[in-house]
Amino acid sequence: MENLKLKIQQNNLPKHIAIIMDGNGRWAKLKGQPRVFGHKNGVDSVREVIEGCAEIGVKFLTLYAFSTENWNRPKLEVRTLMSLLVSSLKKELKTLQKNNIKLNTIGNLNDLPKSAQKELLEVIEKTKNNTTLTLTLALSYGSRDEIVNVIKNISKKVVNNELSIEEINENIINNHLYTFSLPDVDFMIRTSGEKRISNFLLWQIAYAEMYFTNTLWPDFRKENLFNAILEFQNRERRFGKTSEQIEKINE
Repeated sequence: MENLKLKIQQNNLPKHIAIIMDGNGRWAKLKGQPRVFGHKNGVDSVREVIEGCAEIGVKFLTLYAFSTENWNRPKLEVRTLMSLLVSSLKKELKTLQKNNIKLNTIGNLNDLPKSAQKELLEVIEKTKNNTTLTLTLALSYGSRDEIVNVIKNISKKVVNNELSIEEINENIINNHLYTFSLPDVDFMIRTSGEKRISNFLLWQIAYAEMYFTNTLWPDFRKENLFNAILEFQNRERRFGKTSEQIEKINE
């Protein structure tokens, strides 16, 4: 593990990692257990990844914890996930404080149970001055829903003469997203072998590197994270330019 960490180049870290934590249900099924068993064990992976990011100096980590589409899952699973969210926040507050981690959240929080909203807001308030890592939980989040809300809010400003159509640009749109306080995503990771984005941060991942692994989320550990980052560091990021142009910039 330490050897892996030593290989990571500090001057080439992804600034913002986003993770689609997939495979909890399949992991549980392989063990002959109900889906909720996988979600409960996935909490250990969340802890490992958060600590791993803090250890190596990643500044922003966003986890897709619950999508707008997840409300359509069986009621027992949804109730368990919400209960797990509350209990995990209570348990992990000390860990967040110890590691100087700030909690943030994006999504339609009004959809969450009052108990979950209360716990979230309390932990956000208690960690607001922490600076090592900003951990963002995407809860009741859907990127298309987010973009629709952006269009509505900008349209209202145009109608009210607070903003002209000519002023609308990428910065204006960024400032109306849930993620207005976060940088764009550099590195997107999805576990469990699925190779799709699933309505997650569609605007924010425009130039992100994608990493897909067959590892199911409850088995994902710091070692997996560090290996993923090493692959990120071996890729050439061109942002629409040619390799020759990038070489000249780096000279």
